[in-house]
Amino acid sequence: MTPPVASPSPVAGAGLPPAAVAVLPARYNAAADLLTRNLTAARAGKIAYVDDAGTLTFAALDQRSRCFAAALLASGVRPEERLLLCALDTTDFPTVFLGCLLAGVVPVAVNTLLTVDDYAYMLEHSGARAVVVSAPLAATMREAIGKAGTDPALMLAGPDDASAGPAPSVAGMAGQGAPLEGAAATRPDDIAFWLYSSGSTGRPKGTVHTHGNLFHTADLYARQVLGLREDDVVFSAAKLFFAYGLGNALTFPLAVGATTVLMAERPTPQAVFRRLREHRPTVFCGVPTLYAGMLAASDLPARADVALRVCTSAGEALPKDMGDRFQAHFGCDILDGIGSTEMLHIFLSNRPGDVRYGTTGKPVPGYALKLLDEAGHPCAPGEIGDLFIKGPSAALMYWGNRDKSRDTFVGEWTRSGDKYLQDADGYFIYAGRSDDMLKVGGIYVSPFEVEAVLAQHPAVLEAAVIGVTDADGLVKPKGFVVMRPGRSWHEDMAAELQVFVKSRLAPYKYPRQIECVAELPKTATGKIQRFRLRQREEAAPAGG
Repeated sequence: MTPPVASPSPVAGAGLPPAAVAVLPARYNAAADLLTRNLTAARAGKIAYVDDAGTLTFAALDQRSRCFAAALLASGVRPEERLLLCALDTTDFPTVFLGCLLAGVVPVAVNTLLTVDDYAYMLEHSGARAVVVSAPLAATMREAIGKAGTDPALMLAGPDDASAGPAPSVAGMAGQGAPLEGAAATRPDDIAFWLYSSGSTGRPKGTVHTHGNLFHTADLYARQVLGLREDDVVFSAAKLFFAYGLGNALTFPLAVGATTVLMAERPTPQAVFRRLREHRPTVFCGVPTLYAGMLAASDLPARADVALRVCTSAGEALPKDMGDRFQAHFGCDILDGIGSTEMLHIFLSNRPGDVRYGTTGKPVPGYALKLLDEAGHPCAPGEIGDLFIKGPSAALMYWGNRDKSRDTFVGEWTRSGDKYLQDADGYFIYAGRSDDMLKVGGIYVSPFEVEAVLAQHPAVLEAAVIGVTDADGLVKPKGFVVMRPGRSWHEDMAAELQVFVKSRLAPYKYPRQIECVAELPKTATGKIQRFRLRQREEAAPAGG
């Protein structure tokens, strides 16, 4: 394969020198690139993946992916048709994902925690001709297929489950027959795969990405910001079906020849701790909710028990206090960043040697960012505005949704839906989702800013803030808090927390009401679903 050629980027990050954004060859298949670069004599026998069932070398991954690709085409699935991929984090996921790309088939990776109705919608919306589902999830998927009224070919991925019923297995398809030679003659801008948005604001949207997008995120973020190396062991608590996890645990390690640890089970602090001790990853990728749980756990590993050199966080902004406490315990920074399904991975981030907790850092090389006010004018430093991104990994569109596509993909720019401000030193500071921002007394209040202060209280584990309408029809902040283990709510706690917030923020920002809840509603990525809290408040009886 002709190697990509570096050229000065026309979309360099604001305030940064131009990045070397690669110009890809006219024919480019991302799977062929990621697999072939690891078939050297030095790497072919190296472990690419470790999961709960064993290990897989780079050479074995190439063989399995190519055998699966050949078997998939032989089954009648044709290039450009979709395959719904609902798989837990085992070695079957990269086998299927890469095999689809080699065959020119479009994998549609979906959340493994959804309902029958969700899967039925995605089956119908994507028009999937085939489905790969992990055996423990097969009953749910079969019910969804019946509800969707479609007839895709069903294949089972691991882990094995005798109750899953008869169907071809990924292990069988990838373990026998002749491998596919070469790869589909795709171009950098050809459709490679879809990801559905997490649904934090409503119906999931099918976000369409290209072969070139995979290359650029690995080149610009993993290599130039994260500094990922061949000798790294990577462990992502964020699952492969998320844009964040797909980069962390598939594209990025394969791009440099690193080893990846996969975990099929739910990422509880204890499950994460086991992998940190047993496999000693050097790079860990989490989300703020998980980091909060880890730091609160009584069995948090000692610094000497792990081998971490750098961690990443995305999904929501990382509170400053959390970053400081993690660094003090492990001697390892968390690089807080923001990405999106639409941009595929992180485009704004802190970086090694330049970590400023409480900010999301500066633009990743190769990306340009701008903040616009309500009138569409550029924001001055310190002024909150809507964040727009320009960069080489932007999705093509939302499948079958022209209105939403036009609203989000505005010429070269992608509307993020996030509010930010930029300080005098060029660091970006998160101010909440555009639809979560509160205007109190005509002034914007960031829910995240108030949440971050509430979470600093020694009795509070997590917090969420929304706007509620008072008797005068005015919006005021209301807080919801989850107490730390061993701490209990008492009648004076709300007043105590209000005083705590007032002592650290402008007085108008304090929550006029505070309620203790057992847990906060979240997406599977750990994002707080503030709209569900708003819905609950709207449904509550007056005075209730």
